[in-house]
Amino acid sequence: MTALRQRKGSRGKEPPLGAEFQSQQSNCCTDHHPEKILQGDWSWGAIIWTSVGWSVSVGLGLLCCIYMATLHENDLWFSNIKEVEREISFRTECGLYYSYFKQMLQAPSIQEGLSDLIHDNLTESKRTINLLQRMNIYQEVFLSILYRLLPIQSYLEPVYFYIYTVFSLQAVYVIALYLTAWLLSGSWLAGTLTGVWYILNRVDTTRVEFTISLRENWSLPFLALQVTAITCYLRPQLTALQQKVMVWLMYVTTFCFCLTWQFNQFILLVQALIIYTLDCVDFLTTTQVTTLYLVQVSGLLSVWLLQFCNSMILGSLVLSFIVATLFIRHFQSGLKTGSMLVRLGKLLLHSAMVLLLTFTINYLAKKALQLRSDEHIFKFIKSKFALGPTRDFDASLYLCEEAFGVLPLDTLERLAGTLLLYPYILTLLLLSGLLAGAALQNMSRPKGGSAEEKKGVVEGRLVAFRPDVAYNLLHTLFYGLLAFSTMRMKYIWTGHMCAVAAYGVCGTELWTLLLNTLRCNSKALLRLVRYAVPLAMIGCLYYKFWPKLMEELSELREFYDPDTVELMTWISTKTPKQAVFAGSMQLLAGIKLCTGRVLTNHPHYEDKDLRERTRQVYQVYARQSPEEVHAILRAAGADYVVLENSICYERRHRRGCRLRDLLDLANGHIMDGPGENDPDLVSSPHPRFCEAIKTDTVAYTSLFSRTFQNKTFHVYRVKKKRKKSAKSSSEPSATQ
Repeated sequence: MTALRQRKGSRGKEPPLGAEFQSQQSNCCTDHHPEKILQGDWSWGAIIWTSVGWSVSVGLGLLCCIYMATLHENDLWFSNIKEVEREISFRTECGLYYSYFKQMLQAPSIQEGLSDLIHDNLTESKRTINLLQRMNIYQEVFLSILYRLLPIQSYLEPVYFYIYTVFSLQAVYVIALYLTAWLLSGSWLAGTLTGVWYILNRVDTTRVEFTISLRENWSLPFLALQVTAITCYLRPQLTALQQKVMVWLMYVTTFCFCLTWQFNQFILLVQALIIYTLDCVDFLTTTQVTTLYLVQVSGLLSVWLLQFCNSMILGSLVLSFIVATLFIRHFQSGLKTGSMLVRLGKLLLHSAMVLLLTFTINYLAKKALQLRSDEHIFKFIKSKFALGPTRDFDASLYLCEEAFGVLPLDTLERLAGTLLLYPYILTLLLLSGLLAGAALQNMSRPKGGSAEEKKGVVEGRLVAFRPDVAYNLLHTLFYGLLAFSTMRMKYIWTGHMCAVAAYGVCGTELWTLLLNTLRCNSKALLRLVRYAVPLAMIGCLYYKFWPKLMEELSELREFYDPDTVELMTWISTKTPKQAVFAGSMQLLAGIKLCTGRVLTNHPHYEDKDLRERTRQVYQVYARQSPEEVHAILRAAGADYVVLENSICYERRHRRGCRLRDLLDLANGHIMDGPGENDPDLVSSPHPRFCEAIKTDTVAYTSLFSRTFQNKTFHVYRVKKKRKKSAKSSSEPSATQ
């Protein structure tokens, strides 16, 4: 306490808010910092500790990778099941994406494989589409080329090469989170705690073990790497060369993230809002803000070029927002001058102008590009927040899925059970208070003046609150709000949540405040607490969860879906190779992967015409006449239609969210079962098609013939109507 009083008395003025925290951190956190060697400290201590830190990060990454791969193997007995069963295990859209990896490998050459993807007529019947433009499947293309070139075909099957690559990205993900926590706290113990929390909270941090091919499992590791690069870039100790290296790393990781996920524009929009907020309250310099925006724009435009000028990217909100922000900022040079109240007024006006120009640019861009590919997402957002119609079929498909609902409270209970939630909340509250105080202090400082005054302002700002900490704080806040609003987005939040909580445990801010409150703060005690507490937590987690992990890894299951296997085998052996199949999006993705047959529709929903065709094909589960359904299927080019009992008699969703209910509402018909109906709904004159066709009445058998059935699936051949002869034109036309 004597040393603290002496330091305080030696200064001639009060320190800015948070200066004491920063002073403690600068003294206590650099001994194990990953930047120490880069800054020229080649002492044995720095080398050893940095090497240990990097070794632990790689070890945790490999542990996570092996853990996920083992769970996948134990759950399916993947190594022992047949090839068709392995492919069926790629459920829903996962099967669609993996089918292009398989298609590239089966092509006679790489050039022909690429040509088939660019001029594809198998994914959507009666249409030729450019898959590299429409979908984010460059990762499948890259892996297929790599598998062809590497000398591994003799001892590693293609499916294992694929899934091991995805599991390896989980190792990259953990290492990126580890480095972020290490950079923030200065202690690789924070990275260790981050990796441990990520693995223990597997249910809420990833779903890779059962959704291998999902685009998010490819992209989120690159997003985590980008956050690590941004964190390093915003540190004030970097040299000019190191800053250039970080800028290139940010660009590469942003590019890879955008290339591998079609929802990249919405994630980057949230990140752009974070940068905008930090800029408004003076936590970033003009150069940093412009650089971060240009990195985002460069990444998106690079993907736009690779995706054959995909209009969905040019019409994205994030591009419109960045253009509007930079344009208005260029003409508002006096934005950050004046008293705090004046600046707040200018800031509100500036934000209103940015939003207005953003929506204007976006509206004009979509009109010029005739872009309607992403309108279903905005319909979903409007419906979710009660801003638009709730009967829209596309929006209702999303709203009725649990993954697109609000975050369940049991998620927080699980996070609390691993000791993650409590330090996270404490860190969030403390840092938010410091950030708010530092922001008010920054905005209350007069701008302009002499060079020495400007230098003092910058130093005061950096001392009060580090920009890398500010970015990560807003990152977890913004993406946390996104996760609470839409459960599927929690996987962006929970991983970074581990790093922020570990920073709180191993950093100086929380402990300095606590020790100052107890009036027992000292360098030695602070260092002891920062190392003892995370070690104690890791020991506690080991004691509590290690037996559970071992029990989980000892549980052995086996893939078992005989009805789907029987269906895929029948299609492969009993139908023409160019036959066109109609049915649910999820099932058709599996049919394409397992049999290579042509589809009418599929789960990649980012196309206006495909969404309309899907709604039409789904009329097989609505109350429609056989003639109407037959006309729809023939218009889509379908030769066969697959009906699923699990959809026709669905009980998984509540009334109003079953697929047949969504179709009834969209068609203006009263829903099945007891319950209320809107007064404008009417009874349909026709029975439900998927039920009535099984009665084999003449009205149905004249248009459809059953060719396959088991307990789960019924397959009907769609007959072609014969042309009426002139002689018998007044008689009903004969059918095949």
